[in-house]
Amino acid sequence: MAVRKTNAVRMLERAGVSHELRSYEITLDEFTAVRVAELIGLPPAQVFKTLAVRGETTGPCLAVVPADTDLDLKALAATRGDRRAALVPLREVKPLTGYVRGGVTALGTRKRLPVVLDESAKGFERIAVSAGVKGLQVLLRPDDYLVVTGASLAAIARRR
Repeated sequence: MAVRKTNAVRMLERAGVSHELRSYEITLDEFTAVRVAELIGLPPAQVFKTLAVRGETTGPCLAVVPADTDLDLKALAATRGDRRAALVPLREVKPLTGYVRGGVTALGTRKRLPVVLDESAKGFERIAVSAGVKGLQVLLRPDDYLVVTGASLAAIARRR
């Protein structure tokens, strides 16, 4: 599979961030973050999915949690100073981020949004996040991710 540069990859290159790209075949029958982890040869806890969320007073943000967890909306809301938060409806994700479902990343978004990364990321030398398209993941150090995205760390994931 030919790897094409995405806005996310260009952002990392401009910032001088060391990273590795891993591509995988997209199948329509099962497209989950856990399946992506399997396809790129990493444990699901090391592969992070990015979800667009809107707080009732603070507005939209991106929540980044491990593939094998669910986002704890109450914990995210509390972290952001909201009473409630909800996932952004799918039809609003692309206009908000510039990315489609399965390719959403905090790297190179259309508009810079606040980012909250689950604190479990710090337990890994490298984490994988979407490179901005389905079929491509980027591996990088959690500290580099925090710097380039301006993310904060918080306990926002809930084990299934």
